[in-house]
Amino acid sequence: MNSTLTVAAAPHKYQVVANHLAAQIRGGALRPGDKLPSVRVLSREQGLSISTILQAYYALEAGGLVEVRPQSGYYVCLPGRASAALPTPTRPSAQPPEATAFSDTEDLIAEYAAHMHRPDLLPLSLSVPHASVLPVARLAEAVRRAQQQLPQAGTRYEPAQGNRLLRQQIARYSVLWGGQLTEHDLLTTEGCIAAISLCLLAITKPGDTLAVESPTYLGVLQLARALGRQVLELPTHPVTGIELGALTEHLAAGRVQACLLTPNFNNPMGSCMPEARKRELVQLLERYQVPLIEDDLYGDLHFGTQRPKPCKAFDTSGLVLWCGSVSKTLAPGYRVGWVAPGRYLEQLKRLKLYQQVASPGLTHQAIGHLLATGRYELHLRRLRRFLHDNYRRYARVIEAEFAASKVSQPQGGFLLWVELPAAVSATALFRRAAAEGLSIAPGRMFTLHEQYHNCFRLSYGLPLTAEVEAGLRRLGALVREALAQAGQPPAEAE
Repeated sequence: MNSTLTVAAAPHKYQVVANHLAAQIRGGALRPGDKLPSVRVLSREQGLSISTILQAYYALEAGGLVEVRPQSGYYVCLPGRASAALPTPTRPSAQPPEATAFSDTEDLIAEYAAHMHRPDLLPLSLSVPHASVLPVARLAEAVRRAQQQLPQAGTRYEPAQGNRLLRQQIARYSVLWGGQLTEHDLLTTEGCIAAISLCLLAITKPGDTLAVESPTYLGVLQLARALGRQVLELPTHPVTGIELGALTEHLAAGRVQACLLTPNFNNPMGSCMPEARKRELVQLLERYQVPLIEDDLYGDLHFGTQRPKPCKAFDTSGLVLWCGSVSKTLAPGYRVGWVAPGRYLEQLKRLKLYQQVASPGLTHQAIGHLLATGRYELHLRRLRRFLHDNYRRYARVIEAEFAASKVSQPQGGFLLWVELPAAVSATALFRRAAAEGLSIAPGRMFTLHEQYHNCFRLSYGLPLTAEVEAGLRRLGALVREALAQAGQPPAEAE
């Protein structure tokens, strides 16, 4: 047996803690309504990191054994409050798909993209925060200040490396997750996908194989195909992310030239890789000298008391290209992104100069100013509280209305992955929902393989108004209709 696989399969520290607490709950030592020890107290008692304890509590919450109460802590779930079943851990093909395998979904993607701009559809799957939870007035004020601060009111080109104030503030914020970045380590871009694109061009060539989660963000799949890169989808757990054992096998066989992963609250499943596994992942990639493009777009949107560390926090050799943005937290339309590319900085600077010349100075200076004032932290605290509360409210409606479904239980971000019985077509449901004024994202778009036909993505970024709740309940009715048509009535729900 491969010794690496044996190590990867061993229980992690957070699992040991979670299993011990789960046994106490099931054995009656901890009863419904009891408060669990605080994260800091249990961290001291067990001699483990806060991140490890948080991951244990996340696993218990995902399993429906505990619930978090804002400003109070973690409690054993009351009777009848157990969470819905988790989606099935994914196991895509061990080989990249044929080049033609994705062509049948391109029309579906175009159809979904058109929904984004239809005012008659309730956007139940849109992966951006609602305007009502963004500091629009503060942003406008920051843009006005940026015009006053920049030479010629911001009409001049910025240096290729990007706005200095923005780079300084991103470096300052990296301290929160243990980063040791300076402004000189960073390059600004027009959003996170622009950073990822530059990274792919810098570290791979046409024909190279890129390892990703499965399911994964459809934009990554489209980008990789457009650049002529092969895509290898890795088995992924809905709570803890990719299987390191599977990745190890591919690396040992020389099949992978780069990885592109979202360890913190990935899109669309919402999994968050435990800290110990992130460290193990980075060490594994260093052993094989394979770079990692890390999409940390959702890292600031955690529900716990501490931001989960990105893989970049464990990078000692410059192989992790850490990408981020404020598109999911602050200003989607401002197109403010960045990358800390480690040893590949000079390559990315040249590529950006050739392809983009410069980033938009006005919006980048504005975001830099907003970060410097400290208002971003206050905004994030409010946004996290809103999203966590909204998630719980959405989850209650979905549990009541979505018969026979399995739903992800993320601990951050604002996306949900819904799995229906195999006989139900999520694409047909997508079109039926559109006819009813509702927009969801069918699962087939998030893979290059013939899979996830019975899955779809939802967002809980919309405030749960009466209109939105009615829309969710109507979608639940459509799910029940689809089950009945497939010969699987709600009575057969798992």
